[in-house]
Amino acid sequence: MRSKCLLLLLLINLACIGVLAKNHSSRPRLRRNDFPEDFIFGSATSAYQCEGAAHEDGRGPSIWDTFSEKFPEKIKDGSNGSIADDSYNLYNEDVDLLHQIGFDAYRFSISWSRILPRGDLKGGINQAGIDYYNNLINLLLSKGVKPFVTLFHWDLPEALEHAYGGFLGSEIVNDFRDYAELCFQKFGDRVKHWTTLNEPFTVVHEGYTIGEKAPGRCSSFTNPKCFGGDGATEPYIVGHNFLLAHGAAVKIYREKYQAIQKGKIAAARATAFTFDYFLEPIVYGRYPADMVNYVKGGRLPTFTPEESSILKGSYDFVGVNYYSSFYVKDVPCATENITMNTDSCVSIVGERNGVPIGPAAGSDWLLIYPEGIRDLLLHAKLKFNDPALYVTENGVDEASIGEIFLNDDLRIDYYAHHLKMVSDAILMGVNVKGYFAWSLMDNFEWSEGYTVRFGLVFVDFEDGRKRYLKKSAKWFMRLLKGEYNGMRQKVAVI
Repeated sequence: MRSKCLLLLLLINLACIGVLAKNHSSRPRLRRNDFPEDFIFGSATSAYQCEGAAHEDGRGPSIWDTFSEKFPEKIKDGSNGSIADDSYNLYNEDVDLLHQIGFDAYRFSISWSRILPRGDLKGGINQAGIDYYNNLINLLLSKGVKPFVTLFHWDLPEALEHAYGGFLGSEIVNDFRDYAELCFQKFGDRVKHWTTLNEPFTVVHEGYTIGEKAPGRCSSFTNPKCFGGDGATEPYIVGHNFLLAHGAAVKIYREKYQAIQKGKIAAARATAFTFDYFLEPIVYGRYPADMVNYVKGGRLPTFTPEESSILKGSYDFVGVNYYSSFYVKDVPCATENITMNTDSCVSIVGERNGVPIGPAAGSDWLLIYPEGIRDLLLHAKLKFNDPALYVTENGVDEASIGEIFLNDDLRIDYYAHHLKMVSDAILMGVNVKGYFAWSLMDNFEWSEGYTVRFGLVFVDFEDGRKRYLKKSAKWFMRLLKGEYNGMRQKVAVI
């Protein structure tokens, strides 16, 4: 079977214009057998958000170390991920939690600079990093938990950013290929599900258009405190190099590893500039027509015939990250202060006629709208040749209140409603193969630091990173054991 790959996207469904928000007044009834027998339930984290040990055992710095440690004003609470959940040292406990809850799989990312401290092969391989991931993978398998590994979850080695601008430089394609191949060599005998890049749109938008995440670049008229940049051109260069790096990694996997290791690699006008932006090239080998038509002045790069051929069909399954939905409406196209955000000529809003699309969570960007996940899965099925789909992230946060908080009924309601929509999509013929809850535990939430919590497990950052199962983790435990899991109850809103 030939390999096909997916880029994991920030899957905020922006195609909800004209859809009225509904009041979800009761928790749907769910059982494990509402899903196919081979359906995978898992949970997810990422390296920089949970590992910690940022300066231990030969790990090199990443752009997120630089961004958060040298510029703490960029993080809401001035924090960083240098310790985070300390999963580097406490991974045994975390794997036990996954097993205790009953998850089939664990999606985690590899810290590029933990195994290649300088980012490339000539800078040397860090054996301590290889050993850490080998130990984690082996322990997961010993507990019956499948590893789903993401190669890039935003923490680019700082050395590559310094050398040639990271993903702004064409050199990144070969360096990412080499890094990916090293991972295939060292871990591919046991890892059967790979994803190349997590949420490239988030990096393009927040790292290079508005500058709120590392490496913090944008046009000066967007934010004079950005570290340089051009929001009209750089996002498209970075997005293009993301796609080419993905294609190079897939090519090497197909040619040298897949036949032996037998693994699989994963990979929308408003929707065109977000979801379809990265999915259409890997399915059809081209950018969406709306992007081609609306990005003026030759700013959208083009694929050579060879690049298009490498990208086309480069996925085995499609991973969908979904949290929230918004309304969009037409607005006049901008004629000055052009950025990637203005190119689509739409306005993105969270309410219509003064009514929000759904209740707010801990983060102001997360408005709860469960129907959006069903609509997005249907969109992927109908537009992209009915691919195998995994929901690779789905979750909700609450504000951190400075004390241990375990009664997270909001999170249970969120998961119950969204899983019901996933089940409905399956009944409508969508080929959904699995679901990963974000996240296993509270962790460093990027520019929001530790002010919000997404975890099924509470982490006490003030007392040795002690872990406590939240009510939602116990809800999943009952669901995955096949027990009845539903009751009529009002939705809690924080």
